[in-house]
Amino acid sequence: MFNVSFPGLGISFDVNPVAFSFGNTKIYWYGIIIAVGFILALLCAIKRCKFYKQSSDRLTNCAIFGLIFAIIGARLYYVIFSWDSYKDDPIKIINIHEGGLAIYGGLIGGLIGGLVPAKIQKMNVPACLDLCSISFLIGQGIGRWGNFMNQEAFGSATDLPWRMVSENTNGIGVHPCFLYESIWCLLGALFIYIFSKKWQKYYGQAGILYLLWYGFGRTIIEGLRTDSLYLPFKIFTLNIRVSQMLSAFMVISAIVLLIIFRNRTDDIFVKNKE
Repeated sequence: MFNVSFPGLGISFDVNPVAFSFGNTKIYWYGIIIAVGFILALLCAIKRCKFYKQSSDRLTNCAIFGLIFAIIGARLYYVIFSWDSYKDDPIKIINIHEGGLAIYGGLIGGLIGGLVPAKIQKMNVPACLDLCSISFLIGQGIGRWGNFMNQEAFGSATDLPWRMVSENTNGIGVHPCFLYESIWCLLGALFIYIFSKKWQKYYGQAGILYLLWYGFGRTIIEGLRTDSLYLPFKIFTLNIRVSQMLSAFMVISAIVLLIIFRNRTDDIFVKNKE
């Protein structure tokens, strides 16, 4: 149980990470919220299948495989960059209930797990990436509230009016980074939805915008966090945050891709074609 307050806003309440229990088995809000985020993201993608001329049944197959690989990827990513915590007791790697999932690992694993069956089912891969763009942002925007329930993924000390204080912050007001990212992702979902309706020129463009939007926001937000994963080596004597580096790479890649694909006429990219 945590006592969470936003003193600058005059708000205070208790947060229990455990939703309910079955005997000795505890069900955490984190898992429930992540599940809700996944379901809403999938429903959104299914609803937009017609817009992108894709099969909702085939997309659901991709989502099932994507979810499995997302969990594996999220865990492996965290373990790889936190190896010192697992090298002496490798069995801890499978103890996911103790925490340790990284969103970028989940995205990488989910994309691999979802796009391979999409290709096998002869779906339009760029269009599938467009479907992922809004759905990922919805899932991430909702999922970050799981971090709030666990009182994690917060930032450094601050005196801003919306600073958050709890036992996990040692009574110090900190940046509620989970909130920043949640708002940023949900705004991104709205922006890309409007963009796809009014201005999208080719399949894959919304997917590229996802890279740009999320990467830009995460680059800034990650710099505020105090629980970042770091590269196991220094670059020019600097400790580099892994997720911040990947986010910056996403932004640069997105800009390059938007330039490269601005005049694509291949059938796979042209909207309103099968």
